[in-house]
Order: sequence, then C-alpha cells, then structure tokens
Amino acid sequence: MIEMTWAQVSARRLRRQGLVEPVGGDTPAGVVAAMCGAHAQVMAAAELSVAMRLDGVTRTGVRRALWEERSLVKTHGPRGTVHLLPARDLPMWVGAMSAIPHSNGFSESVRLTPEQTDAVVSAIRQVVDGVELTIDELSDAVIAATGPWAGDLVMPAFQTMWPRWRQVMHVAAHRGAFVFGPARGRKVTYTSPPDGFAPAGGRDDLVRAYLHAYGPATPADFALWAGAPKTWATAAFAAVELEEVRVAGRPGWVLAGDTDLPDEPPRGVRLLPYFDAYVVAGRPRDLLFPGEAATRALARGQAGNHQVLLVDGTAAGVWHQRRSGTRIEVTVEPLRELTPGRLRELDTQVARLGEIMEGRPSLTIGRVTVGPHA
Repeated sequence: MIEMTWAQVSARRLRRQGLVEPVGGDTPAGVVAAMCGAHAQVMAAAELSVAMRLDGVTRTGVRRALWEERSLVKTHGPRGTVHLLPARDLPMWVGAMSAIPHSNGFSESVRLTPEQTDAVVSAIRQVVDGVELTIDELSDAVIAATGPWAGDLVMPAFQTMWPRWRQVMHVAAHRGAFVFGPARGRKVTYTSPPDGFAPAGGRDDLVRAYLHAYGPATPADFALWAGAPKTWATAAFAAVELEEVRVAGRPGWVLAGDTDLPDEPPRGVRLLPYFDAYVVAGRPRDLLFPGEAATRALARGQAGNHQVLLVDGTAAGVWHQRRSGTRIEVTVEPLRELTPGRLRELDTQVARLGEIMEGRPSLTIGRVTVGPHA
C-alpha cells in the first residue's frame, strides 16, 4: 500500500486546485471544475477564489463568465449551499445532488410532505421558465400555483418568518428546477437552467471529480463535503474503482491508479477568501489546521468562516480586508514568523488581490479583530 506524507498530499492538492499554476484551460469555468465548485454565498469571495487561480483575470472577468458568457452558473451545490459551477457540468451536478436522500429537520407542523415538495419543485420549474423573478415574485407565483399552504409564514429566518415553500428551495435547485439569474438592482433573481439542459451522469462522476481534487479522502470526508448521509457516500465510493493509500498513517482512497505525486514539496503563500474550496473540502482538519490554526482559523471546527493565510499548503494565519472606495486595507495575522522571502510573496499576493478587486491595496501585519463570517 502506498504511503503518502501530508506534505505530498498538500503539494498534490495545491497543484490540482490551481494554486500553483492555472488549470482547466486558463478559464474561470475550467478552474471552477478543478475546484469541484466555488462556494458563492459571499459572491465577492467566490470571485476572489476563482480569479486568484488565474493569471490576469479580475472580478469583472469572473462576472462576465457567469452573466454574459454563461460558462458558469450560480445555484445550490454541495451541502445545499450556493456555489458557482461550470455550466457544462450542471447535468452531472444535478444528477448527483438530486440522488442524495433529502432530510428535513423541521417539525411536523412546518415540514412539507413529499407530495407538497414535489408540487413546489414543479411549480418553481414552471414559473421561472424563460423569465427572471425576484424572491418576492417567485414566492407569489409558487403560492398561486400550489395553494395557500405554501405561503404559511412558519419558517424562522433572520429575525423574520419565511413562507413554508422555501424550506425546499435547495431541493428544487438540486433537481434542476432553477438557477440564479443576474441581479435586478440589489435584488437576486431566479431563472431556468441553460437551454438544452438535462440531467446526465451523477453520483459516480461526482466521486471521481471530488477525489481528483481532494483525494486521498474517505467516505466520511465525502459525506461531509456533499452534505449526504455517510451510508450514501459509502455506497458512492463502492461504485467507483478506487485504490487505498495511507496518509500520515491514516487510511484514504484515490481513484485507481491516481497515485502520482509532485516532485516538489508544497510551496507558496496564498490569501484564501471566505469559504475557499481548498480549506472547506480539505481534510484531515488537524493536519490542514495544525496547532494554533485549529482555534484561530476555524470556527467551532468549521472551515471557511475565516479568511486563511496559507503557507506551503497549510493554514498559517488569518486575514481580513476593508474597502473604502478604491482603497483596500488588508490586515494579515500570521501565526508564525514569516521569513523575508515569505513576506515578499505576501506582498505579491496583496498586489494580486488589489488587481482582482480592482482597487488600491495596502498591507498591515497585525492582529485581525474581525470575528468569523456567519
């Protein structure tokens, strides 16, 4: 059985994630495919995640790929959270996500029945066809198409109450009923998937994409990343030809024959934004976030809520940026002393961040006082 060190795994993931040099044909869609999706609950962070893995691309270039070229789509992905996905891979994603057993943690008085869920999904698919609706317009249309029960204000959300139907919005996205449309002013819109869209492939293809990006990994790792029951993830691994390896003495799996490792050790300083795929999907957590990073760069064990200073593939600090007009004040808090060479790399990263965000950055080394992102 092949034994891999943590340094070797880090070097492999950095390269496959586009954090050494651009991958995927030097396009936003290619990079997002290599990342296995870019978390986009915070769009500015998603733009930074994608553009940081490309040469010369700014946030405008990522937006162009999403809203003009339509080579990217914005929809609900792993764990039901909002992601950017390659448009060409949407059939695979829908096939895989819709196959994950749906669990509903709401009380019986709030929870939709399976029949009501199907009715809501069908209504969403119908009312967004060929149009772009705000959430209020979508809600009115869904309630009109299904019945008053869908509009009962029973879902606690952000100090208010949402209508009952919204509890399965991510389920509707996973079934391919809608994707996000371009904003209308400050309002998000929802619309139909790209023309000619039809689910194809699914679970097995997603396992292969995930393991290519984040392997070695275990079924439990995959379950946490996908937001799926462990039994489902275990069956998904069993359906694909895999090879067991050891990572720092621990079991893990890669695609059969996919045991190549970079010749060079992991190197480089990177500023990863909120919910960057490298840290959200990266496990084991104790190796990716060693020592003080486990308390400083994680939020109750959750990765992504802090922006991470990555040194040689491992979390080594946190950072924050504050924008005022075109000025971007970047504060970086390393958890260990950086050499002069590392500091020069950090300067380069800050300059690149300013280029991506189309602003004028400045760097301060010091304590980050901002708490974790919700």
